[in-house]
Amino acid sequence: MPARTENFIVEKSLPNERLDKFLCEKFPAASRGTLQRLIEEGHIRVNGEIVKPTHHPHAGEKIEIHWPDAKPAKAQPEKIPLDILFEDKTLLVVNKPAGLVVHPAAGHEEHTLVNALLHHCKGSLSGIGGVARPGIVHRLDKETSGCLVVAKNDETHLALSEQFAAREVHKIYHALVCGEPGRATGEIHAAIARHPTHRKRMAVRDDSEGRAAHTSYKILERLYAATLMEAQIHTGRTHQVRVHFQFIGHPLVGDDTYGARQNARLKELTNYAAPRVMLHAKELSFIHPRRKKLMTFEAPLPEDFLAALKLLRSSSK
Repeated sequence: MPARTENFIVEKSLPNERLDKFLCEKFPAASRGTLQRLIEEGHIRVNGEIVKPTHHPHAGEKIEIHWPDAKPAKAQPEKIPLDILFEDKTLLVVNKPAGLVVHPAAGHEEHTLVNALLHHCKGSLSGIGGVARPGIVHRLDKETSGCLVVAKNDETHLALSEQFAAREVHKIYHALVCGEPGRATGEIHAAIARHPTHRKRMAVRDDSEGRAAHTSYKILERLYAATLMEAQIHTGRTHQVRVHFQFIGHPLVGDDTYGARQNARLKELTNYAAPRVMLHAKELSFIHPRRKKLMTFEAPLPEDFLAALKLLRSSSK
């Protein structure tokens, strides 16, 4: 991606918001780590001055961002099979299998979706965010399966990122949860932030750290000691579905991070132990940036999810 500079004026003072966090909301294509690095290196300035990532944005401030030239991706192409639901010259939608990490990180430098994409697209992927995550517009956790869209160029990446930021992308998940929720449908409005003591976990928080999060849900099928749910996420917080279902007392099947006690009880009742967190990105809808029309993609439930349904159905008889 070629270097470029853009400017904007802060419309509203945010005394409890950090600059890096504020920019992460405005430019979701760039990771928070990338934005922190750009601030610290002076590529992002406020009223022409170098500031810290902890700076609080104030109304009327002019923020200038210099996006440097994208560096070549360090990740190497790998011939890893891809389940492609759709592909054209600008983007592709893949059905990500459970167990596949989306992008390289500490402990997962190889065998990721990015490695597979670099091979499949022969290097033709967007470079926004310094190519730490080439082509990756949004993420799915390692254990989550299902629909994920990938941008092949910067124009498409920016257009899709704007749709995600404006909450215009329609995201439907299927999830198996422990227990049986009483209400057939519901709305969860509960802010999410990093857990105050367990830094690898997220949590519902009502303090200044919490970021607004909204999930709608409905019951698809009542099983034995578990329930098949459909969840629509209206925001894209880390671990949102997992944290929100834990919040209402029904953590996901297989989620020992947020529901170890409930999963132990499920195993006692059914003798079933899930191989992973049972969460699947079933449906993804967005406006195609070039075609300018709504496109919807669906990923079929994977074998392990179907096996869990079969077992929990038979347990209820």
